[in-house]
Amino acid sequence: MELTYEDFEDGVRAIRLSGRLDLEGADSIDLKLTSLAAVKQGWVILDLAFVEFMASIGVGVIVRTAKALASRDGRLVLLSPQKNVAEVLSRTQVDRIIPIYDDLVTARAAIREPN
Repeated sequence: MELTYEDFEDGVRAIRLSGRLDLEGADSIDLKLTSLAAVKQGWVILDLAFVEFMASIGVGVIVRTAKALASRDGRLVLLSPQKNVAEVLSRTQVDRIIPIYDDLVTARAAIREPN
């Protein structure tokens, strides 16, 4: 699992994951993802376009990150999950608590709106 990020001038941080978000992948990015999302009031877009597979442990990592951001008046949104990853997010009902967007422009516009 690889993790890269980009900070935008409006305070939004985009974190891009690629690979498999299984036990090994989750272990390899959990601490780095937590530290990148640990900002005072963070608006984080988690780009899942290159995540090939997501296990339940990956769902847990995402939900914990969203809760941590929410506790600091921040917000997490998800971007462009592949079909199989989107199905996992739907089956686990994560898509009901964390918004999912298909393009970066829409995600950036929506992330700072009140819940």
